[in-house]
Amino acid sequence: MTKTRDDIATYAPAAAPGAPAAWRIETAPVAYEKALAVMEARAAAIAAGEADELVWLIEHPALYTAGTSARPEHLVEPRFPVFAAGRGGQFTYHGPGQRVAYVMLDLKGRGGDVRRFVADLEEWLIRTLAAFNIRGERREDRIGVWVRRRDKGEGCEDKIAAIGIRVKRWVSLHGVSLNVDPDLGHFGGIVPCGVGEPRFGVTSFLDLGHVVSMAEVDMALRRAFVEVFGPVQAEGAVAP
Repeated sequence: MTKTRDDIATYAPAAAPGAPAAWRIETAPVAYEKALAVMEARAAAIAAGEADELVWLIEHPALYTAGTSARPEHLVEPRFPVFAAGRGGQFTYHGPGQRVAYVMLDLKGRGGDVRRFVADLEEWLIRTLAAFNIRGERREDRIGVWVRRRDKGEGCEDKIAAIGIRVKRWVSLHGVSLNVDPDLGHFGGIVPCGVGEPRFGVTSFLDLGHVVSMAEVDMALRRAFVEVFGPVQAEGAVAP
């Protein structure tokens, strides 16, 4: 029987290969082109054995990204710059108030299971949300982390975190985005992740009534990452 991602996530985490992953937080918004260049260079260095793994926490200026499965009709209104991301998935929004975590890990050294990696990313986000008494859930037919919204009606759910990855030479690029307090109206310019049913929307900590700082979210992300993926250590910043 095929295992669900919930089943996969109950397994013991794959051992981290060698040194702790570097953990870096940027304090100023990072241009998307800069982020892509940094990710590509770091992933190549990790694959060559010349750099440690990296988890890079940033915010972007308001923009849309198109994954490899993006459909042109899902760009409803290009209010912001649109970038081809090179990751899997469809259209998504990034902007102020959203924590983007780019994750460059040696997947071959962590067991070589991409499906497990996606389940682990979801588990990382679910545990982070749980620290704030928010119940995030997986859906087998929809990637990302979802919150039930019974206040909106039966069967209504909102996405609070998106996942989009690429794997190159067994090193992961791109990662996750978590809505802390972005302008949710900005998602209206796209069909987020290709999910257009009216009962499925987007939400954030603030929209759910949780007023938290980005620093608090970052601390929770770090604790949950260590639980799921293994130890980390601080690394210096890259200027945007």
